Amino acid sequence: MSKILVVEDDSATRLFLKRDLQIEGYQVTVAKDGEEGLLQATQIQPDLIICDWVMPLMDGMEVCRRVKADPNLATTFFILLTARGEAIADRVAGLDAGADEFLSKPIDPNELQARVRAGLRQYNLNRQLSQANQQLSQTLQELQQTQAQLIQSEKMSSMVQMVAGMAHEINNPVTFIYGNLNHASVYIQNLLDLIHLYQKSYPKPDAEIQKHASAIDLEFITYDLPNLLNSMKTGAQRIFQIVQDLRNFSRLDEAELKRVDLHEGIDNTLAFLQHRLDSESHNFAIQVVKEYGNLPLVECYPRQLNQVFLNILTNAIDFLAESHGKENPSPKPMIQIRTKEIDNDRVEIKILDNGPGMTEKVRQKLFDPFFTTKPVGKGIGMGLSISYQIIVEKHGGNLRCISSPGQGAEFIIEIPLHPYK
Repeated sequence: MSKILVVEDDSATRLFLKRDLQIEGYQVTVAKDGEEGLLQATQIQPDLIICDWVMPLMDGMEVCRRVKADPNLATTFFILLTARGEAIADRVAGLDAGADEFLSKPIDPNELQARVRAGLRQYNLNRQLSQANQQLSQTLQELQQTQAQLIQSEKMSSMVQMVAGMAHEINNPVTFIYGNLNHASVYIQNLLDLIHLYQKSYPKPDAEIQKHASAIDLEFITYDLPNLLNSMKTGAQRIFQIVQDLRNFSRLDEAELKRVDLHEGIDNTLAFLQHRLDSESHNFAIQVVKEYGNLPLVECYPRQLNQVFLNILTNAIDFLAESHGKENPSPKPMIQIRTKEIDNDRVEIKILDNGPGMTEKVRQKLFDPFFTTKPVGKGIGMGLSISYQIIVEKHGGNLRCISSPGQGAEFIIEIPLHPYK
């Protein structure tokens, strides 16, 4: 049943309109002045309003303006009731106020019903169009999220394949080098021992041998060569550790839900980004301060959480680097990571930087798909949107940001110990 509001200060006209409209099966509410009409409109949300033009205190045009300015009433069909006839100036003023139709006094019952039917048809069409627009907007948002998820899935899949390939390609030659370093150390030590025996048996070699030994600085070589081999062995071990860090970061064999130590994931991500934290190309180093609380093991998707840590930390590094390149850079670039358990059922991870911060307008759009403040080619605005989906949709948690210009940025991650409990 369609809802109609009649706003009319004349009691006889008000009664006539209510009776005739109720006979046609409409749900009719009446108001005796503009102020009461606005109150009734807000409460009942009518489909159509018939309002007298000339009323004391608040005329029909003012009622119309206020109704059309209310987002909840903007689509309501509004008929101005007037005794002013067909003056063009009156019609223009009414249309400017937002009126959809006019009805002149004295009111003809047939014209009244015809204009009401037409108005309700228009209202229903507008409502259907609004609903279609909302559905279209929702569908577009879902498509953007799906596209972002597909790109992210492809990106993560490519990264997993890349890491697996890197691990294989690096491990083979490093294993060869590392394994042969042990043999080389034994061989070289044997040769050095043999040289020492020669020096002991022939303390005074001929001039040519003495000249060559002096030219190559034999004494230094015999002293430094074992240190050199140890350094090479340490370097090979470091390469092994880098490969392990890559594997741990991507969690090649941990795509499913499992209980993990989040601190290990954060540390592995920091290790993955170490080259940027100490980047010589930026001519500055970023200090990382870790304030880890006592966290229990958390049931989560480790690889996806590591992706969240990577996205947030990468953004922090980018903005700290950008700030450092300006005339008034931040004091010492710093990233702080704080963790703690909340109420025995959640954990909180805070990642803070002392970079340039952001405006409220940017902060509000931060998690929107494809929103970015970076130059073309530097990012497509997926990282934080995907991070939000991972935390909120995948883990049932919460991700928010606190920031203002000149005050850095603070990302707060909250996830339950058990996502589905």
